[in-house]
Amino acid sequence: MADSALDKSQAATPHRRQRASEEGQVAQSTDLVSAGLLIAGLTILLLLGDKLVEFFFRLAQHQLGGESWLEADSSFIVAHANAVLLELAQSLAPMLGLMLLAALLMHVVQTGFLWTPDRLAPDFERINPLFGFQRLFSLSGAVRLGMGLFKVLVVGLVAFWSLYHRRDEILGAAALDLPQIAAFMADIILGTALKIALALVTLGVFDYAYQRWKHARYLRMTPQEVREEMKNLQGDPQVTSRRRQLQRQLAMRRGSALVDNADLIVTDAVGLAIAIQYDAATMDAPIVLAKAAGSAADRIRRIAQDQGIPIVQRDPLAQMLWKEGDVNRPISETAYAPVAQLLAQVRLI
Repeated sequence: MADSALDKSQAATPHRRQRASEEGQVAQSTDLVSAGLLIAGLTILLLLGDKLVEFFFRLAQHQLGGESWLEADSSFIVAHANAVLLELAQSLAPMLGLMLLAALLMHVVQTGFLWTPDRLAPDFERINPLFGFQRLFSLSGAVRLGMGLFKVLVVGLVAFWSLYHRRDEILGAAALDLPQIAAFMADIILGTALKIALALVTLGVFDYAYQRWKHARYLRMTPQEVREEMKNLQGDPQVTSRRRQLQRQLAMRRGSALVDNADLIVTDAVGLAIAIQYDAATMDAPIVLAKAAGSAADRIRRIAQDQGIPIVQRDPLAQMLWKEGDVNRPISETAYAPVAQLLAQVRLI
């Protein structure tokens, strides 16, 4: 059964992809977003972390040293806590704002700008325990579990390699002063975290490629679905054919009425036909009533023969009028002299 629902042998059409995108069905990798946020967070921490460190240093210095508190009622504690939280917020706000911007950019890079308010509606199927067990023990759930274990293994190996590479420095840290130990620990932690983030980004890129392939497979269509979509977009072929036929008939009727008013038909050997009208009392120059090629040109010639309208074959002039002449517009200046000569020959002027 070639057209069965299981035979999705056709790539998704642009309309199918656009409809899926409008429904929020797009290829994206949460692993890539998480890894990108980890790198962004480490970078922001390296650039703006000094203010946060200074805040905690001042806080520890103020809490552990300085003047002792002589008052400890509830109003004093609330005011003190508000002051600490305000200062902490001022230190964290730029970092959290940049993290939010980085998260938005990571999603936009993968999916583009999407507005899908329907996705915000509650979906009770998501909290259905039966549905949750089905997802947990499905093939995709097994793949996610395997990928999760693999990522844990990669993170462990990268962390072990990073620390093992600096084992001599770690063993020698006991001889350092306390500030030097703090700086060394910060360097070790940030360096290891950055290596882990780069490894996760690499895995995220592969996961994104896999998600795109999986999404393309999911959107594939059967030949019957392609035909149904084309029918819905373009209409029933029989109705479309009938509509085109009526349009051709209407165009022919309009063309026939125009040719009836023509004073001259210029043709060539290739199959062009141009209907010319000229009224010296109302027109400054002859105008092109109609022009056609092929079977439509044959129809113009037959109408002209039935109406007794002169037909003259002039190949260069017909081709010039075909290229330069617009319907219901005066002929070009270069064609005026030969057309006037033909009109004079047929005794119209």
